Parts: sequence; structure tokens; C-alpha cells
Amino acid sequence: MADIVADLSTLCFESGLADDEKKLLYLRARSAGLTFCGCAIRRRTAKIRKPVAPGEHDDLRVGILGMGHLGKQLCQALLEKTKIKPSHIKISTRRPELAVEFVHTEVECFFDNRRLAAWADVLFLCCLPSQIPKVCVDLRSHLAKHCLVYSFTSAIPVTRLAKLLGHDYILKPKYDVVSCDTVDVWLSCSHVASALADPLLIEASCPLTMKGGISLGLNWVCAVLYILLNICTSASLGSSEVLLLIKSIFKEKCGDTVQLNAHSFINSSYASSLLSDEPFPWISLMDAQIRETPLLRFLSSSKSVQQCLSAAYKSQMETPAK
Repeated sequence: MADIVADLSTLCFESGLADDEKKLLYLRARSAGLTFCGCAIRRRTAKIRKPVAPGEHDDLRVGILGMGHLGKQLCQALLEKTKIKPSHIKISTRRPELAVEFVHTEVECFFDNRRLAAWADVLFLCCLPSQIPKVCVDLRSHLAKHCLVYSFTSAIPVTRLAKLLGHDYILKPKYDVVSCDTVDVWLSCSHVASALADPLLIEASCPLTMKGGISLGLNWVCAVLYILLNICTSASLGSSEVLLLIKSIFKEKCGDTVQLNAHSFINSSYASSLLSDEPFPWISLMDAQIRETPLLRFLSSSKSVQQCLSAAYKSQMETPAK
């Protein structure tokens, strides 16, 4: 649909700003970038179970807590860019009547945080920092051990969330924001679901090579790979089978150049005694994000593996979900 006010400068957003306020316009692009990156990498996280057991992908239950701008964009992206069934997405919000755009789908919207926590396999926290203490009271004791909580609430550190929730299976991106000349790259992603098909934005959102003044450290990448290990552990897959699976993720883009073994993920003494048909131990995601892990040391020392991870990310984002 054409923008009927596109050529009317007096009606544009910037025209009503004072000179001092115009200096802050870059914050609009930064906000759009954080929303896009959040939805992009959350979409990737929601798909991570698929390689382990393809049949389980259709049964993945995704909960979204909060129906503000980010929650709506995330839900729309999951509906349009993944094959997760609408009936397997549920939303808890204080004002479910505002989710009018999802009425025609099978997405269920209600206000019951405890019900959502008990049901979901992946729970996305899209609420305001001020709401977190009350939300955590609702969720505490209702989250299953294997429920992945993904928080985009930047003001609350993962250690604090873990304490409030009594739950350490939490993934929280820690973005660094710096001044740069390419921040305007994000201004074209007002509608995230459509923007997820833009090669320029996919390139800019790649976790290891982010552009537009936003960056995401290796700890988040490590945590995502540890999620894959935990999923395999919960499925009782042996360590040798898990390593073959992870290598297959890189093989298309990197061939056999990525040399991963048990020592790449866990400490040497445990790795040396791990049998090939024995599952990896359960990994604390909180520890994976705040401490130096064997995987962090491995990735930090290998630029080629980082390049392979970037290529795998872009490939997954550009390839429609099957």
C-alpha cells in the first residue's frame, strides 16, 4: 500500500521535532534494529529443535508473555516465517482484546501467566522491566525444567532473572550498542516479518558480524549451541551422535573443516571419561552466558569456525522453513 503522506514533509515524524530532539533520531533506528535482531534470533532459537528430531518440530509449543510492539512483531514473524502451527502459539497479556490481528488465526490469547508457563516449551518474555518482578512471581514453580525462557528485557541481567524465577534455563542476549554511520540500515524494518526476507538486514543481524551500531557477543552463540546439547541430552542421544549432528549443521557451508569433539564443549576430565553412547551432561545456560566455557575458548581461538557459524546463520535465515 502506498504511503499517501510520503511527499508531505510537514506531516512526517521529524517535522514536529525541535533541533535538540532531532539529534536523538538515531534512537528510532536503534530501536528498530534491536526489535529486528530480537525476532530474527528468536526465530532461529525456536527452530533449533528441528535437527534433533524433525517430528517434534510440529509439536513445539511457543509461549509469548506480553503483547506490546515486540510481542506482536515476534508472533507475526513466527506465523509468517516458520512452520510452527498457530495452535501451538499462545500469548498471555493483560489486555488480550488488543490482539485483534491474530483473531483470524488459531493463536490463543488470554491473561494467565501460570497457565502459559506450565504449557510452553519455549517462553519468550516480551514485557517491560518494571513488570518483571510480578511476572516472575507468576511463573516461579510453574516452569518445567526443560522450558527455555528467552528474555529480551535488557535491564534485567540473566543472574537476576534466574534468581527471581528459580530457573536457570534462560537465554538472554546482551547487546552492545556503539555509535556508527550505518545505523540507518534498520529504518527499513518497520514490519519485521517482511524485513526478515531482506538479505541486507539478514546480513546485518548475524550475531557474530552485526552492523548498524549493534553487536552481540560470543557468549550468546555458545549458549545457543549448549541449548542444542541440552535438547539432545533430554532426547537421550549419545555424545558421538550429538557431535555428528552438530558437524552436519556446519558441513554444507564449511565441509569437514570444523573439528569439534567433546572437549570443545565440556571440561577435559569429564570429556575424557564420556562414553560414545552416553549423553552429554545438562548444561546451565546461566553459567554458559556469564562464565568462560570450553566452547567459548574454542570459538574465540578459531575465526574459521566463527565464519562457518555466520554462514550457517545466514543460510538458515534465508532458507524458508520446511
